[in-house]
Amino acid sequence: MKLFDVYPINPIEIVKGAGSLVYDAQGTEYLDLYGGHAVISIGHTHPHYVKRLVNQLHQIGFYSNSVEIPLQKQLAELLGQVSGKTDYQLFLCNSGAEANENALKLASFYNGKKKVIAFTKSFHGRTSLAVAATDNPKIVAPVNETENVLLLPWGDEAVLESTFHANDISSVIIEGIQGVGGIQVAPVSFLKKIRQLCDDWNAVFIADEVQSGYGRTGKFFASDYADVNADIYTMAKGMGNGFPIGGIIISPKIQPAYGMLGTTFGGNHLACAAGLAVLEVLQQESLLQNASQVGNYLIDELRSFDKVIEVRGRGLMIGIELPEELSHIRKQLLEKYHIFTGEAKPNVVRLLPALNLSQAHADQFLSAFKQALSN
Repeated sequence: MKLFDVYPINPIEIVKGAGSLVYDAQGTEYLDLYGGHAVISIGHTHPHYVKRLVNQLHQIGFYSNSVEIPLQKQLAELLGQVSGKTDYQLFLCNSGAEANENALKLASFYNGKKKVIAFTKSFHGRTSLAVAATDNPKIVAPVNETENVLLLPWGDEAVLESTFHANDISSVIIEGIQGVGGIQVAPVSFLKKIRQLCDDWNAVFIADEVQSGYGRTGKFFASDYADVNADIYTMAKGMGNGFPIGGIIISPKIQPAYGMLGTTFGGNHLACAAGLAVLEVLQQESLLQNASQVGNYLIDELRSFDKVIEVRGRGLMIGIELPEELSHIRKQLLEKYHIFTGEAKPNVVRLLPALNLSQAHADQFLSAFKQALSN
């Protein structure tokens, strides 16, 4: 049997990781400024994280949601404290797409409506409704197509308001910062307008924080910069530092009922141990502050490069827009300087490192980036 060939991959086998460094099968060291799509939040093989998982595995790794799992309640309590959303409710699942799927479904249960507003350049996942709300026709199969998703221009408040007047809107889903869309920061006024319209029309404000959440921007959620509360926040990537876990936190105004949502693997013992370890390290090592400090340093320094068109983002979620003739820079950073970065096609380099990235590693990247631009 062969693998189903859907991933364009780099011919590199990573066999070991420590902090912001990874090593290939030949022992070559790489600086990891991408963290596997923003997944590595507290660094590879963090000792506290490893200990938490190993200890849990020696007890029990899995049982279903048909029994008491105290780790879930511990995770909910700590997540409420760290995020500041203490009165919200937590539902655990396995991935970002699943989180968004459940959020959209829950919104429709809540208000009995069908229409969903999403935005251009959005990416919300690959499951049925999540992919329908994603602005990429190439990954939307015919069976996913629906008239219930309305794709609106990013940041256009007038079109947003007129769409509410013309349709019975169930929910609005928006990324605090678009990742795949090129590190586009949601304007504060736009998030405030979404909040106001959702209140006026009994619609549900869903903040997709799958990539931009969990402290990556220096605040727990990117949408917190607008000083508004969403009704549902979706989370996944940084939540388990590589262990598959996702979740949604839900406003107290939305009431649960048995059978409304469900999952086999979501909230299992190992996933909760991973989730608790991440939150504990975020607190103990002040990683939100570090993400803000090191991220702002990187952004300020990158804006001084004359060949850079624009630097976007907050904290350690950074997009570097380059001229199209420099779209090869990401490949050069990897092959010549051994630095992993991401991209948003065709010419945006994405930085999504662990939140404990050091100033020294930031400087290592800046030095390599300067050399690559001068070649």
